[in-house]
Amino acid sequence: MPGQTNTDCPERFILGSRVHCTSYDHASSLVLEWASQRLSRYVCVATVNNIMEAWDSPRFKTITNQADLVTPDGMPLVWGLKFLGCPDASRVYGPDLTPIVLQRAMNSHTPVGFYGSSPAVLERLQTVLARRFPALQIAYAFSPPFRPLTAEEDEEIVTAINRSGARLLFIGLNTPKQDFWMSHHRGRVNAVMLGVGAAFDFLAGTKSQAPRWMMRIGLEWFYRLVTEPRRLWKRYLKHNPRFIVLFTMQLLGWLKFPEPTQREATSSTNA
Repeated sequence: MPGQTNTDCPERFILGSRVHCTSYDHASSLVLEWASQRLSRYVCVATVNNIMEAWDSPRFKTITNQADLVTPDGMPLVWGLKFLGCPDASRVYGPDLTPIVLQRAMNSHTPVGFYGSSPAVLERLQTVLARRFPALQIAYAFSPPFRPLTAEEDEEIVTAINRSGARLLFIGLNTPKQDFWMSHHRGRVNAVMLGVGAAFDFLAGTKSQAPRWMMRIGLEWFYRLVTEPRRLWKRYLKHNPRFIVLFTMQLLGWLKFPEPTQREATSSTNA
């Protein structure tokens, strides 16, 4: 059943959105296991932006909550999971998860594909990955046009992905576009889809990442805001303050959301 895949890790609801208490090793192992079984699955990497987009849009919340795995991409969500009873919660950041999965894909001879970003970034990404992972099988790479696709175009893309043999498909669109795309294509694309957002740009070297010390203390958003103010100011200045207020209300019991199932509670206790 969608959203009920056995991930063997606890989950919690942050402002009503499911987030798994996973890790790099667990998430990458799970993704490769699904790929080896030729399953159609999708993985969301969640930040405060995702949580607040879901808060504002019940439709998007459904998309997130039906994902097969939702990783805590941002440190505020890691802290949120700890407050909600997952003391071992750790960050699973899309741009760091991607090379880990690629390394495992190379070692297991699992073909991969890339969908999203611009043609220039995608070309640069493949060049970088060819040097970093020389035996990696890149079976598919496509940069879609920056407009809605026709039904015929979409069907052609699905056919091309499936014919390529890619078992892992990295999606490099923005949120929530990539999440809607993955949800719409689960069961049609014969691959595990990972929505990794800006990971294409970071790995290709076309955008700079925040220093690690800023990531550790939860200030990556500030670095990205400074480097891309026109594109990101609304996201951070609108969402971050609201998240703090609303999650504080959740912790105080003023907002109620679904509790984890017995299986998840047991997994958390045994973690």
